Amino acid sequence: MKNTVVVGAQFGDEGKAKITDLLAQDADFITRFQGGSNAGHTVVANGKKYAFHLVPSGILYENKICMIGAGCVIKPDDLKNEIDGIINQGVSKEHFEKCLKISPLAHITMKYHTDIDGYSENSLGKDKIGTTKKGIGPTYTDKYNRCGIRVEDLFNKETLSKKLDTILPKKNKELEFVYNLKPYTKDEILVECEEYRKILAPYVDFNWQENLLNYKNNKSILFEGAQGVMLDVDYGTYPFVTSSSPTAGGAGIGASMGPITIQKAIGVFKAYMTRVGEGAFITELNDETGEKLRQIGGEFGVTTGRPRRCGWFDAISAKYAVLVGGLTEIALTKLDVLDEFDEIKVAVAYKNKLTGEITTQYPTNVYTHYDWEPIYEIHQGWNKSISNCKSYDELPQNAKKYLKRLEELLGIKISIISVGPDREQTIFI
Repeated sequence: MKNTVVVGAQFGDEGKAKITDLLAQDADFITRFQGGSNAGHTVVANGKKYAFHLVPSGILYENKICMIGAGCVIKPDDLKNEIDGIINQGVSKEHFEKCLKISPLAHITMKYHTDIDGYSENSLGKDKIGTTKKGIGPTYTDKYNRCGIRVEDLFNKETLSKKLDTILPKKNKELEFVYNLKPYTKDEILVECEEYRKILAPYVDFNWQENLLNYKNNKSILFEGAQGVMLDVDYGTYPFVTSSSPTAGGAGIGASMGPITIQKAIGVFKAYMTRVGEGAFITELNDETGEKLRQIGGEFGVTTGRPRRCGWFDAISAKYAVLVGGLTEIALTKLDVLDEFDEIKVAVAYKNKLTGEITTQYPTNVYTHYDWEPIYEIHQGWNKSISNCKSYDELPQNAKKYLKRLEELLGIKISIISVGPDREQTIFI
């Protein structure tokens, strides 16, 4: 297997976990390279549904190393709850301690980060970003402000104490005078860090440099992203974005391997579009059709339970995601959700409601998105179940036409098609 990146190519929730889980069969090393427990991935395997947030999706296989990379941020109590939940579903504790690794360079989400995130989001009112309030953004803020706490700091009491003497006075001023929140004593933070050290201790890979060199030279590597390209902090619908870079370009940095390690980049698209959180969504359907997509597709967030906003496939934003996301192939999920639709629409251009201008270029200024409306191309549905199709040839003719048109619009090939949630409900082209 070539070293492969799997990234979401829309607003997240595209079904990346299933694709990663499938490809992990042929990989030796699976690494999550960005984001934190704000992500939600679902894998259906052996008749069970597993919810992942930070743990790499390949953890369900034996003899695979799954690493949470340096580009991730970790809320240890959330990670513990996630691991305990998966263990309760039958994956052994010994398996986790053997297969799960954590980079000592990953940053820690502290309680004050979640305090700030919750206050900041609530204070924005109708202009809120739509974060999960799990402290992810403030953790990345401190990382780039060079006042973050890394995993390795938890294991050196002297270093941790010195860092807190520098960090905490500034952080407490911020908590009190900017956010009107309770400050923390150094002893409180030290107790918190000791709890986190115990949680993470079985998994931290302090020999990561030698191990990564071995993986790069001798193993096949699968890079797993969270969120989606349209939530990228640079290229997404800024400021309604995540705080990291869920693109193929972000993979090499977040996984400590550099770009030349990557040989293939698979972008995961749904056969329609969804979004959780705030921000413009040009093809959103606030009608019976949108509700039908939501109910058939089970479109409710894994992390928050929030109903996802639903709409038709947007080829303009998708073509943009292929460009800035560095994608070489497409994995298309939930094609079966469209089984019951007489007509299926694809946005092939935008029209400005104020000026009448028509464009096929993605407008990056999100505040202008409310001025644009989609121009749709209409495709005939196939009105039959495809959930049992095992090959491309078995798909209805209208489904094949739909897939072919998406390839034409996006300029790259569809190599994987998901026709249901189970591993077996997948067509490889």
